[in-house]
Amino acid sequence: MTPPHFAFSATFILALTGLVFTRTHLLSALLCLEGMMSLFVALSLWALQLDITSFLASPLLLLAFSACEASTGLALLAATARTHGSDRLQSLNLLQC
Repeated sequence: MTPPHFAFSATFILALTGLVFTRTHLLSALLCLEGMMSLFVALSLWALQLDITSFLASPLLLLAFSACEASTGLALLAATARTHGSDRLQSLNLLQC
């Protein structure tokens, strides 16, 4: 396993364990999800290093999806803080409208 491959894999695993074990605040869960996106960044960089022409637009597409995900997460965080008063995940009830 090469060092960059190990670094991206370790980042993904650490973000996944952070998401599983520290689910107290919505902001921390969103940050862990953003850290998990590093695996997809590594895959797009790998495609660029191999000069695969079919994956040439993947970094730009990934950047667009990442920006959309971040803006949606921030909007959900602001809406949750307004309606529930905090961003604690235990105070959210998915069955309640």
